[in-house]
Amino acid sequence: MLIDASEFSPVKLPPQRAAAAAGAVVAGTIPKQHIAVLSSYSRSLTNFRLELLRRLVEAGHSVVAVGPEQDDDVARQLAAIGVEFVCLPMVRTGLNPLTDLATLWSYWRLFRTRQVDVVIPYTMKPIVYGGIAARLAGIKRRYFLVTGLGHVYSDAASKRWLGRRIKQLSVLLYRLALKGAGGVFAYNRADSADIADCRLMSDQRGLTLVPGSGVDLDHYAFSNPPAGRPVFLLVARLLKDKGIGEYVEAAHLVRQQFPEAEFRLLGQFDPSPAAISAETIEAWVSDGSLTYLGETTDVRPHLRDCSVFVLPSYYREGIPRSILEAMSTGRAVVTTDLPGCDETVVDGLNGYLVEPRNARQLAEAMCRFLRAPSLVTEMGLRSRELAQSKFDVHAVNKLLLERMALI
Repeated sequence: MLIDASEFSPVKLPPQRAAAAAGAVVAGTIPKQHIAVLSSYSRSLTNFRLELLRRLVEAGHSVVAVGPEQDDDVARQLAAIGVEFVCLPMVRTGLNPLTDLATLWSYWRLFRTRQVDVVIPYTMKPIVYGGIAARLAGIKRRYFLVTGLGHVYSDAASKRWLGRRIKQLSVLLYRLALKGAGGVFAYNRADSADIADCRLMSDQRGLTLVPGSGVDLDHYAFSNPPAGRPVFLLVARLLKDKGIGEYVEAAHLVRQQFPEAEFRLLGQFDPSPAAISAETIEAWVSDGSLTYLGETTDVRPHLRDCSVFVLPSYYREGIPRSILEAMSTGRAVVTTDLPGCDETVVDGLNGYLVEPRNARQLAEAMCRFLRAPSLVTEMGLRSRELAQSKFDVHAVNKLLLERMALI
């Protein structure tokens, strides 16, 4: 079994909803619900939530998926499984009261006009503003997927005056959004502990720990690592706190001993102030530091073509989906010993954990695969086994939907 459900208290439904759910169990079905799933990045709806959305539709519910960017490809993929896509603009980064109030108003209007029964937001802004808007709209069934609390809850941020003030504001907003929640799902133990310690929820009994968003083991099928020269791959949005600079620095160190090693980078540019510029990427490519693969809607060919997957992130991750996809494909992993990332690797079994921002330690971990090439295959097999036993998306979604009383 994926998770021992006895570790957690069941989600408590409002009395009228609980009665309806109980009656549905007797009848062998669940009443149709109008459900809104809220995201802060439209493409994440198809990249990370497609199977969850599909299960909701298969259970007989009416589903609208909300994202801030108009993306025709996303809309087509969602329509193919019976989900309507709605674009509601949102500024993903920064705290501008006017734009955030506009986002809150847009959510409230959507909930009222679509007569939404259930709201399921994920990531901070949809959780905060979608959660508050749902409360104002009188929606009782609100379930929150905390995919990662972010850097503001890290020890490093708490040491700075500005970081402490931002965290105080964040705590206040989360409390407003999560008050009376039907359930909150944390993706790693550190976030679960922070939700409890900061009293972000009014009733801690609705808090459930789940192993991330899971991964489709069939879609990300196992493949043997390619023969030939070793290839390391990093897949991430082009942000500094994904550890891309440390990856490049480590590549220089590795090549001093193993000049044949290749280092690849795949990911899209980002509007965040912490983004890496196109000029920086071009400079790294020009001096031979790495091969930039651009961005893609299908990472599978690139995973099949790499030997080892690397994510030296020092961002406060939930559980990185990119690592789960690499594990499912059968790739050894090098990542940081930080909340979220550390739940994907058993150090020395399916990869290595390194200190964040430590390029020298990162380089040493990668060199181990070059000194002992058999580790690439051996640890890749262990990654696949861990993905099968712990991160199967169908088991994760079943747990979520049972806790929400939607199946």
